[in-house]
Amino acid sequence: MKLQTIIGLELHVQLKTKTKMFCACNNNISEAKPNDNICPICLGHPGVLPTINHDALLMGIQAALSLNCKIANFTKFDRKNYFYPDLPKGYQISQFDKPLAEHGYMVINFKARDGLSGSLANEDELKKIGITRLHMEEDSAKSTHSKDKSLIDYNRGGSPLIEIVTEPHFSSPQEAKTFAQELRLIMRYLDISDANMEKGELRCDANISLRPVGDPTLYPKTEIKNINSFRSLERALEHEIDRQTVLWKANTPPQIQETRGWDENKQETMSQRKKEQEHDYRYFPEPDLPPLTFTDKEIEETKMLLHELPQNKRQRFVDMYSFTGEEAKILTESKPLAHYTEQIISELKDWLHSLEGIEGTEDEIWKKHKKKIIKLVSGWLVNKFLPALEESKTSLEDNKVTAENFAEFITLIYQSKINSAAAQMILKEMIKTGADPSHVMDDKDLGQITSEDDLGESIQKVLKAYPEQVEQYKQGKETVIKYLLGQVMRETKGKADPQKVEKLIKSKLA
Repeated sequence: MKLQTIIGLELHVQLKTKTKMFCACNNNISEAKPNDNICPICLGHPGVLPTINHDALLMGIQAALSLNCKIANFTKFDRKNYFYPDLPKGYQISQFDKPLAEHGYMVINFKARDGLSGSLANEDELKKIGITRLHMEEDSAKSTHSKDKSLIDYNRGGSPLIEIVTEPHFSSPQEAKTFAQELRLIMRYLDISDANMEKGELRCDANISLRPVGDPTLYPKTEIKNINSFRSLERALEHEIDRQTVLWKANTPPQIQETRGWDENKQETMSQRKKEQEHDYRYFPEPDLPPLTFTDKEIEETKMLLHELPQNKRQRFVDMYSFTGEEAKILTESKPLAHYTEQIISELKDWLHSLEGIEGTEDEIWKKHKKKIIKLVSGWLVNKFLPALEESKTSLEDNKVTAENFAEFITLIYQSKINSAAAQMILKEMIKTGADPSHVMDDKDLGQITSEDDLGESIQKVLKAYPEQVEQYKQGKETVIKYLLGQVMRETKGKADPQKVEKLIKSKLA
């Protein structure tokens, strides 16, 4: 019996508003002492009245629009009743039958191991994941459990959340992981959440069931909780597929909906409870909050506030600059990095246009030099600069290398004023001090020797010192040229142009 995997996700995104969802408490949770940012409203004291956070609502609408959802013209808040220590009121203010938005979708590349999504992929690699709904609610408190006690910090209680519920359209753990990673990037581009899973700013519950291939029935699903990383999401789903496959093959498939927790240490899921049904929560309209209405004009005006989103930016980087799909993915992984990259390219365009002896319009000049310059920008940014920043634990925002200086650094390489070895030394100094690359080149005497007279003198000295290798080359052992090249580079302290040196050596030995 062949089995098909059916997965759906429920994702909670913590919004980074100044205040909580329904009160004026500071929403800066990470820097507060436990139970410091609380008040009678978020603790549910008798007689208090909540009010809706307008900024949180706007963020919710922006998130919904970025996920191609239809914004409701009428929406309301409801009380979701259940008793648990992390819920001081005994209910959570959420949305039930009239959510903020419904019927959205996101396109992912389900074959990409690293989450490359959108139209950069081939058509047969794209998959449209339906989004059932996006609604707003308040967060619960944070519980910390140990062997003999449980501690509760109510600072998080009342923080604004958006919950995104997908259709059961995922067929593999990798697809679910790719979707979650892309969602995090969108939230960061919108600047409505940092969406760090390890900090609980993005939390994910996964619903999974199996069924025989060709059977349209949706069997009882298992909800997996306590997932705090993308890797854990993938592993938890892989484990659950294995567990449920064993049950199906034993002719004892899951009969009830169940909630299971993911144990990161044991790398397995554990049963927690039978999954609640909607009627268990006894939903009813929140009597202290008015319903909300939005006109189509208001929704359209909010849509105009959206900036370029990750998938569109990746595609533009490929179309406009000719980056590869993988390069575009890396360079648009954050808005600051994408902006930094475009600043560098803009500086390089201006530099090309200002060079003497180059004729043509700015577009004509750029078209002629674009391929080589883009290759240098991507190579040095992706393979050298970003890894060096990561190694030094420096964020792009705190980095000392301006886009103007990085562009100047690329021009030195492009004009063959420095070779690769010197360039790496200069870049290291730029990252350390923020110095101008030309100054570093002059101060450390790293400029490349290009004069044929100077190079010829060094080459002649090397050929005289290694007659045996010279004779071997003349007898047909061409690989010896690399040895002679290395000696010239040593003689010039690495400042010679290797390609030019090799050409001159061959010329002298011809």
